[in-house]
Amino acid sequence: MKILAISDIEEEYLWGHFAAERLEGVELILSCGDLAPEYLEFLVTMTNVPLLYVHGNHDQKYDFRPPQGCVCIDGSTASVRGLRIAGLGGSMRYKEGTHMYTEEDMCRRVRRLNRQIRRQGGLDVLVTHAPAAGWGDLEDHAHLGFGCFNDILEKWQPALMLHGHVHSSYARGIPTETQHDCGTRIINAFGYAEVTWTRGKEEKREAKERK
Repeated sequence: MKILAISDIEEEYLWGHFAAERLEGVELILSCGDLAPEYLEFLVTMTNVPLLYVHGNHDQKYDFRPPQGCVCIDGSTASVRGLRIAGLGGSMRYKEGTHMYTEEDMCRRVRRLNRQIRRQGGLDVLVTHAPAAGWGDLEDHAHLGFGCFNDILEKWQPALMLHGHVHSSYARGIPTETQHDCGTRIINAFGYAEVTWTRGKEEKREAKERK
């Protein structure tokens, strides 16, 4: 299965200068947040494949204008062609607003999500907006990762975690991809990344960042 992961910026490569052949073979789109609903609608219309999303910390507009034709998996699970997916949107709370959480808030969300993951028989892909603490996050409070994301990775050991929130322009040397101690491959989907999933295991095919 060819997966397109997107986050944070509306890529001209995919939108303003759209060419159908660039998305040829894509079977699933996963959005990690902070994207215009019109952008998600455009992609789901042009590809005619499932698009699942979580909220970014700037996605308050989704509360009254959710992207049509797309499925929100923020705080829930889904299965696409046997691929078991779970989503947790939002960032660390650094001001008042929706889709921002304290560590304690997110821990409660993780506990609720764990019950759903157990019912679906495990987890293959975790989709979040913020990164896991210590794995692609930054030192400023707004871009800290959540420690409880490490707990969910260690508990279920999904093959893949996709996140956004940390832009490549924020600092030098921000990794596009890392591998967690538990074995999960973590990809920062800022802009977009293409991943090919085969027999329950994923292989990174291409990841691109806009700096």
